[in-house]
Amino acid sequence: MKKLLLGNEAVALGAYEAGVKVASAYPGTPSTEITESISKYDGIYAEWSPNEKVALEVALGASIAGARAMVCMKHVGLNVAADPLFTSSYTGINSGLVIVVADDPGMHSSQNEQDSRFYGRAAHIPVLEPSNSQEAKDFTKLAFEISEKFDTPVMLRMTTRVSHSRSLVEPGERLDCGLKSYVKDVGKYVMMPAMARGRRTALVEREKKLQEYSEKADINKIEYNDRSIGIIAAGGAYNYAKEAAPGASFLKLGMVYPLPQELIKSFTENVERLFVVEELETFIEDYIKTLGVEVFGKEYFPKMGELSYELVAAGLKAAEVKNEILNLAFENRVEVNTSQIPPRPPALCPGCPHRGVYHVLKKLNLTVTGDIGCYTLGALPPLSSMDTCICMGASIGNAHGMEKALGKDASWKTVAVIGDSTFIHSGITGLIDVFYNNGTTTVIILDNSTTGMTGHQEHPATGFNIKGEPAYKLNLEKLCEAVGVRRVRVEDPFDLEKFEKAVREEISSQEPSVIIARRPCALLKRVQVKNPPYGVNSDTCIGCGLCIELGCPAMENRDFISIDETMCTGCGLCAAVCPTKSITRGDMRG
Repeated sequence: MKKLLLGNEAVALGAYEAGVKVASAYPGTPSTEITESISKYDGIYAEWSPNEKVALEVALGASIAGARAMVCMKHVGLNVAADPLFTSSYTGINSGLVIVVADDPGMHSSQNEQDSRFYGRAAHIPVLEPSNSQEAKDFTKLAFEISEKFDTPVMLRMTTRVSHSRSLVEPGERLDCGLKSYVKDVGKYVMMPAMARGRRTALVEREKKLQEYSEKADINKIEYNDRSIGIIAAGGAYNYAKEAAPGASFLKLGMVYPLPQELIKSFTENVERLFVVEELETFIEDYIKTLGVEVFGKEYFPKMGELSYELVAAGLKAAEVKNEILNLAFENRVEVNTSQIPPRPPALCPGCPHRGVYHVLKKLNLTVTGDIGCYTLGALPPLSSMDTCICMGASIGNAHGMEKALGKDASWKTVAVIGDSTFIHSGITGLIDVFYNNGTTTVIILDNSTTGMTGHQEHPATGFNIKGEPAYKLNLEKLCEAVGVRRVRVEDPFDLEKFEKAVREEISSQEPSVIIARRPCALLKRVQVKNPPYGVNSDTCIGCGLCIELGCPAMENRDFISIDETMCTGCGLCAAVCPTKSITRGDMRG
């Protein structure tokens, strides 16, 4: 019986049916659900790794040992994993190895837009791109076949809309492919220069064979209709184009690297005008232009953000494609005036332990180098307490760099903030750098006992593994001490007075220091405690607004300041900043 599955769930099902035995990942939207789903299948070892580089190395090791393996990440995670990626294409594999990368057009939950297809081309590995959940499952299984046939890792490129859309999937049986024998092969798996040169030759020869495979692959297929225009598309972009121009002829690509040169030429010779519809960069369009073929693309379709049926249809209309081919329903859409809708800027959750930290940092008027996670929201008003946010783990290096550029006086006015999961991901190396190079940076680890932004995944310092089973718990205090940091202290971010004192002491010290601001995420189920809500005594409230400046969504300021008790978690932070003690537990309005 068919199942209605997310694209990500379908990838997990495909991995299960392909006989995968090892799966690894670091959580990152929009890829996270793949590994969460895989962890529920018996017969597959799954793990959250400390970062994407480690995750790929784990999967590659499993593949070399003889087990089919898969690694999953979002597009920026591929930057972290780029080092082993490029060399894995040289070593090749033993059992199949698939690298799933989910791009995020439109940056729904990312710090940039990247097109991972370029990584596939740069690393000389094949790239498959499904357009719906059934293809997500089927292409995953096919990726393992290609991987073993051509002795190469294979990239499966997902995008947000395919990852997070549901469509019907026909389940199949799990393949019992067993373990391949491991044979020591120094020339293949030890990439010293002499061996690597030989493998480079093998890589080039393999790429020629993959080119030939792409020409005949069933997942690259032509659909002839009206031949006055032909459209080449892949993945989610194919769906948009198909809806926008149902009467057009299509070359639907399932393998987007290497591209099928002869098939593309054949298609272009049989249509009058050629368009490429693709999200983000001009990957396919540029390739076709190198063939000397006239093609239209980004002149009519946006180069940034997600595409949509409306955008593609409007682009084709602007290109004067005849109406008989197009679906012009977009022209009849009703425009909604959204200017009167109150803005709803993102904010830290009620009861978030990071709020107290940012309140203190703003009060002290410090420069704050930040990092990737839900605590990045501390950059927004009214907290406005973050100055930089570049990539995972960058906060500590940024602060250290500021000190080296501006001198030690700057370190007294600067702190780095970083989440517990991110600190383990790539922050620890920054701290080592600070200590090694005589820095005095103060680092605040915002330890909320989970990976919050992506939906509460475990990590090495939570004490649980991906299945929620007890696991070894990394001790952050001892880890920092092992680096050499002598000034390590744990503070409660809700105890504002004590926390402020701790920050003042550490930024004025003449050596590196770490403050671990430890409070579990207010939404974390295993520790969630809802205290009685607070209320405001309107008789004594002077309306100073200090409580409002905390940015808590439970606080309201209309005719008078009040607290929405359905949202209040009883953290008491607002009561702590109230100068007239007008905020106490319970509704005081009478």
